[in-house]
Amino acid sequence: MSTENEGNEGTAGEAVPSVPSVPPVPADAPRQEPPGSTPASPQGPTPAPAHPEAPDAATARQPVAPMGEPADATAHTAPLPAAPTPPPGFQSAAEANWPPPPPAVPAYAHHGADGGGPVWGAPAQLHSPEGPRKRGTGGALVAAVAVAALVAGGIGGALGYWAADRNGGGSTTVSASVDPQDLKRDPGTVAGVAAKALPSVVTIDAQGGDGGGGTGTGFVYDKEGHILTNNHVVASAADSGQLTATFSNGKKYDAEVVGRAQGYDVAVLKLKNPPSGLTPLSLGNSDRVAVGDSTIAIGAPFGLSNTVTTGIISAKNRPVASGDGSGGSNSYMSALQTDASINPGNSGGPLLDSRGAVIGINSAIQSAGSSVGQTQAGSIGLGFAIPINQATNVAQQLIKTGQPVYPVIGATVMMDDKTGGAVISDRGAGGTSAVSKDGPAARAGLQAGDVITKFNDTVIDSGPTLIGEIWTHKPGDRVTVTYKRDGRTATTEVTLGERKGDS
Repeated sequence: MSTENEGNEGTAGEAVPSVPSVPPVPADAPRQEPPGSTPASPQGPTPAPAHPEAPDAATARQPVAPMGEPADATAHTAPLPAAPTPPPGFQSAAEANWPPPPPAVPAYAHHGADGGGPVWGAPAQLHSPEGPRKRGTGGALVAAVAVAALVAGGIGGALGYWAADRNGGGSTTVSASVDPQDLKRDPGTVAGVAAKALPSVVTIDAQGGDGGGGTGTGFVYDKEGHILTNNHVVASAADSGQLTATFSNGKKYDAEVVGRAQGYDVAVLKLKNPPSGLTPLSLGNSDRVAVGDSTIAIGAPFGLSNTVTTGIISAKNRPVASGDGSGGSNSYMSALQTDASINPGNSGGPLLDSRGAVIGINSAIQSAGSSVGQTQAGSIGLGFAIPINQATNVAQQLIKTGQPVYPVIGATVMMDDKTGGAVISDRGAGGTSAVSKDGPAARAGLQAGDVITKFNDTVIDSGPTLIGEIWTHKPGDRVTVTYKRDGRTATTEVTLGERKGDS
């Protein structure tokens, strides 16, 4: 851990009939039988009666008119229009082979496993609840539509030729009518959220008195010039050194530490000469965040200021212990986990929801094979943020008194993460009692060796998890603790005490 998607089948108004395999024949033209076929009558074809026998009402299908028009019951007997003539300026029909033959059906136009299905572009087959459709009841309609398609095709071809001739065969480019920089992004888009938030995010440069230091991120907390960030971002320059905050417009301001909480990994800075018109970022409610919610992170990964990345909340209440590797400055949190890209330099920056409200402070990252103190880890999609509700409580304490206040249970627990709970130690620091006399745990009946397995409804699997959960509360809160003693499970009520400062 580092500290950081068939159309409406049966709608004839939408289905396009397929082009027949031969050009349509006018109504007065003699019928030509296909080679090898037998004529229907020795005297030649028999003309169709003016009024063909009406089909059985139980099985017939009336032709469907296009959507929004009434169905025409006689459309299937209408005569075909005369063959079209070529457009003006072209050769005769015989010389120009007009009308042109229909395009051949490509081999890939068939669908179905055996390739025997209808060809691509064929009209959808209608299914009538009255019975199967009789063959030939819609032939005239289909042919008429096909001729119309050929005519339209001829017109399109002529217009296309004219346009190509006028253009001289050259290419044409089209320029955007609006400068992209003048385009406005909707407030709900990532670009819209980023554009609004960036002016309130700063890149922090911390230079320690011993020459050490680094770069992190912060954001405007209030109009008085307070900047909220991580403790580990400013720790090297907190006592002696120099802190500067650079806004997205490039303007830089000196800053000083107002207060910092090592355990929470939260710090508050104050701009020494804040500019007028500061716009604090709006604060969200981290308790109402849901897994899958969109997230937007802003920061300076590897010193690249004003970087915006996106992701989702991938988990909540993730117990995280992070530190600088010294063993005495670890921080604990019940974190918001996100897959938004977070890298060193993002620390202290805001994690925003889709509205642009701050829901967390980016604080730590996980990397393959990383350990506490590894500072050059890169994002693998596991980033952790301090919930803003907790960070806000801490910030208010730091602005008011300059020091943090921690809720406690008054017992020392083991920090081993493989104990199946938080085990109360046999002895406390310096040989003192592990359970403080008259402290919250003692008053609730807890003893050394008890294994705390739940804190309210949260399962506790280790000491760090317990501490992270305790610190999401305030001193004076009453909580339910479930524990095991001698193989038996029991519960008790604990009223949280307090501890001031990081000592």
